[in-house]
Amino acid sequence: MTTKTYNYHVTHFVTSAPDIRHLPSDSGIEVAFAGRSNAGKSSALNTLTNQKSLARTSKTPGRTQLINLFEVAEGVRLVDLPGYGYAEVPEEMKRKWQQALGEYLQKRNCLKGLVVLMDIRHPLKELDQQMIQWAVDVSLPVLILLTKADKLASGARKSQLNMVREAVLPFMGDIQVEYFSSLKKTGVDKLRNKLDYWFSELEPEPEAGEDAQGE
Repeated sequence: MTTKTYNYHVTHFVTSAPDIRHLPSDSGIEVAFAGRSNAGKSSALNTLTNQKSLARTSKTPGRTQLINLFEVAEGVRLVDLPGYGYAEVPEEMKRKWQQALGEYLQKRNCLKGLVVLMDIRHPLKELDQQMIQWAVDVSLPVLILLTKADKLASGARKSQLNMVREAVLPFMGDIQVEYFSSLKKTGVDKLRNKLDYWFSELEPEPEAGEDAQGE
């Protein structure tokens, strides 16, 4: 398989939806970004795309209450899922978000990979583990990004990385763990390479007459 390189800098906003019933048709390829409300999800998307405000960052965690779709190329999309686990959000709203998240992960057929972002200082909270379990249950590959890596010294950073890599082994899934810093641009290349791999791996084969190779 040849890995195609995508230009994430041309990514643009497509739509926001409260649940999967309001999303565009279930076709193409999507990779979703999920994480606790303060994990730095919006910052990571903005860093990846080199756009300051593609995904809105807020001083008040929990503002992303909708499923936000961004198009990288035709039929190739990044999805910003609602942040989860923020204590000051009313219980009923939390339930709605959780239902929308679970439904999207379990029923959206064009979803081909999940990026789970966690603050490197507080990884693998209960909802993070639930998110990983959901993904593993539907055979979805996962990239865990330990964000805000610049907050730790080099030794502590490596120690956390190794601890999380070991901790996810019992999930028995396709899970890769890397650290990431939007501030220092650390790990952006690993994220980009993984996205390129997922998107290339799942692109439709060329039809007969379109440079298709015979068996």
